[in-house]
Amino acid sequence: MTSHDRVSEALRILTQIGMPRGQLNERSALCLLALADITPDKAWHMASAPLIGITPMIAFCATNYGKEYAPNTRETIRRQSIHQFMQAGLVQKNPDDLGRPINSPATVYQLTQEALVLLRAFGQPEWERTLAEFLTFTPSLAQKYAQQRDRQMIPVVLGCSQISLSPGNHSLLIKKIIEGFFPRFAPASRIIYLGDTGQKLGYFDQEFALRLDLHTDDHGKFPDVIAFDERRNWLFLIEAVTSHGPVDPKRHIELTDLFRAASCPLVFVTAFLDRSAMARFVPAIAWETEVWVADNASHLVHFDGDRLLGPRGE
Repeated sequence: MTSHDRVSEALRILTQIGMPRGQLNERSALCLLALADITPDKAWHMASAPLIGITPMIAFCATNYGKEYAPNTRETIRRQSIHQFMQAGLVQKNPDDLGRPINSPATVYQLTQEALVLLRAFGQPEWERTLAEFLTFTPSLAQKYAQQRDRQMIPVVLGCSQISLSPGNHSLLIKKIIEGFFPRFAPASRIIYLGDTGQKLGYFDQEFALRLDLHTDDHGKFPDVIAFDERRNWLFLIEAVTSHGPVDPKRHIELTDLFRAASCPLVFVTAFLDRSAMARFVPAIAWETEVWVADNASHLVHFDGDRLLGPRGE
């Protein structure tokens, strides 16, 4: 078999399982071959299901099929091929660690067991029967794997309601901020905004934000947590740091400018899961800010200034 023959076969499979026209192309066919570890000299009944990321898929295509994809095509492959494979029940994301953060560089994909059985039947007498069975259960397959991921979501209680944040340490830290920081240091606070690495916008009380003159639409520059202390009339801006992003001098200036129209003074806080995480960022943390560490929840680390906690200049 030539490489062209294998790509053509992959296209036939994608066509017969009913993939949309936007996925009936060489890119998606090569992704399917990479996911099944099918090289030009390997028959479909030898298909396997390795854990594989987007960059290794690109390398597989270059090594085995002579197709070179530039590094900046990773998002195209993810959004225009792999995402649709997941919806079709062909692929699952991070089956080795369902709690892996959604934007982790360690993200991997793997054929579902049902898809592996289907691909191994291609070209065999049982193909038509196996295909019919797969198509019968495709909607429930996608739902099943989505439900597995949903069970890993991190619940956060806000007053009388509950929201869910994407799996990962970043969301876990946000949960600890809500449950550990505010009851101790700002119990009269109302949560306005929570970021989510998976959804970008985990929670936003836009109506209340407008009452405080927070008119910015640039949510991408928001800190991870925004809350209003209704008793002291303070606005808390909190960065939840698990890999990068403390309130350093540059970020302090950026946030001050972003919320300059706010009708209340600003309090800047950097939060960490533990002291070892904090230690990596201590040299970068801005003066006139606070640091809170989740595993020492009853303490604050005060970075200079004229008061222990609160907006400066009051």
